Amino acid sequence: MKKPVSRWLLVTAVASTLALPGLASANSEVEALSKNPDNWPVWGGNYTGQRFSELDQINTSNVKKLQPVSTFSTGVLRGHEGGPLVVNGVVYIHTPFPNIVYAISQDDQSIIWEYKPEQNEQETLPVMCCDTVNRGLGYGDGKIFLQQSDTTLVALDAKTGKRVWAVRNGDPKLGQTNTNSPFVVKDKVLTGISGGEFGVRGFIAAYNTKDGTLAWKAYSVGTDAHIKVDPKKTTSMGKPVGKNSSIDSWEGDQWKIGGGTTWGWYSYDPDLNLVYYGSGNPSTWNPVQRPGDNKWSMTIWARDADTGVAKWVYQMTPHDEWDYDGINEMVLADQKIDGKTRKTLVHFDRNGFGYTLDRESGELLVAEPYDMALNWADKVDMRTGRPVVSEQYSTEANGEDENTTDVCPAALGFKNQGPVSYSPRTKLFYIPGNHLCMDYEPFEIEYTAGQPYVGATLSMFPAGRDAMTGRKDGSTNLGQFTGWDATKGKMVWSHKEPFSVWSGVVSTAGDVVFHGTLEGYLKARDAKTGKELYKFKTASGIIGNVNTWSYKGKQYVGVLSGLGGWAGIGMAADLEGDTEGLGAVGAYKALGSFTKLGGVFTVFALPN
Repeated sequence: MKKPVSRWLLVTAVASTLALPGLASANSEVEALSKNPDNWPVWGGNYTGQRFSELDQINTSNVKKLQPVSTFSTGVLRGHEGGPLVVNGVVYIHTPFPNIVYAISQDDQSIIWEYKPEQNEQETLPVMCCDTVNRGLGYGDGKIFLQQSDTTLVALDAKTGKRVWAVRNGDPKLGQTNTNSPFVVKDKVLTGISGGEFGVRGFIAAYNTKDGTLAWKAYSVGTDAHIKVDPKKTTSMGKPVGKNSSIDSWEGDQWKIGGGTTWGWYSYDPDLNLVYYGSGNPSTWNPVQRPGDNKWSMTIWARDADTGVAKWVYQMTPHDEWDYDGINEMVLADQKIDGKTRKTLVHFDRNGFGYTLDRESGELLVAEPYDMALNWADKVDMRTGRPVVSEQYSTEANGEDENTTDVCPAALGFKNQGPVSYSPRTKLFYIPGNHLCMDYEPFEIEYTAGQPYVGATLSMFPAGRDAMTGRKDGSTNLGQFTGWDATKGKMVWSHKEPFSVWSGVVSTAGDVVFHGTLEGYLKARDAKTGKELYKFKTASGIIGNVNTWSYKGKQYVGVLSGLGGWAGIGMAADLEGDTEGLGAVGAYKALGSFTKLGGVFTVFALPN
């Protein structure tokens, strides 16, 4: 039985620090900038993705005095994800489509320069999934890098805004778009691709920062040459992946439309010369139509920065049946586990498990739920690395056109794309969380290039819904904010939020943690206890990343407000049906009573 495509997919057309001494390349500048907390030159503050600042002017004693000191309207009403970059005293911000870039003076808040791309709206917007968001800018080699929605990667002169070069990274006619933040490593800028809901085959591409020529490209699924694995040397769970590891896990040529897109965040360890990132869900969402493990979708990748060849891979959710998109950030931190300091990678997946791996070897060290409502799997088998799936919540076992109910987490995940923060002072990770479950009904769908290729109907609701088997607590909170010990896989504390915490987090040497809320609050919490110390209601819901920097001796905190994204798609795209927005609309209907649309950049500081 075939069902009509969700109106949400069509309505978008209408509205839609790790050092390496002496490295003579673009990232030597980025390394130097990131060592000075006056700057915020990378999405994660530095290459580790820790989103921690050494600034301590704002601390637990005085944060209650924080106040807004400037606001700036972006002129765009859709969802504002990502956050500001600050480089040598200049603030750079971006918007969702049409992807305007502003360079702003901190002396008088004037616009130094503005870049507004020319894009084909009719061609691009209909194939943008989950709102028309953009997750931010990249910096390196004296250039600001913008990944436009239409897949054009642009290099702008950081001082003048003049376009230095541009290259096309994909084709919207095939359902390909871009939403990720470009990431500069050595003399290359890395970017991915979006479009898993359109049967796009994911890849990571490295372009030379000087002129935009392609240095290397590696797919998530396909032949060994396509995905850049060495069958004898690339490992998974300590063993070589073997020949044809990807295509042998798909039926026929399904891998050619297999998803595994790469629209998330990238991290880098210069000592190991490895880039880390995650690949997304396989296509279609109907698991019955794609037998096999569907490698290497839903995978953590460690690739050589120079060649793109994978050193190791770890697939978190083989044969994903729930759209547990694996693109969430990879945080690099050296931590003591069982008395030994390990170079770790920590990842909080949408599937609800918090993973700690050795980032050099790919060894799985910890895999534990970071929300106890998780029920789709009983545990992760530490020997094989595979989740032990509960048949009751298997959408494939229940079959096409059958509704699998009360699956936890929902496809949004217990954490979506908003990045966590790690404080080396408290040794805790701070997780902006969702607390949702879902009903999931797969249906048969045919692939047509450039058309939606979803194949499932979803509805979402709070994890405490009374109908929930064994959890009849009646709680209605959709969000939570959690302090997590990644060495043990244990929750240290957690605080409920009425709506999902969709924003990125930043922690500081002042032992303060900042995050935003969907209602629009900027909140400050005690890094040790999570206790709320301050909040301020901004102009719109916050799905952007909170960042911090210093200018002329004063610490600032800045965030983009602007409701949208998957959680806010109902308001952003004017949707009303509970199952619209791929199931998100019904869960967030009450949000409209607390905030409205509007793109505003707000900066906070202590009074003089």
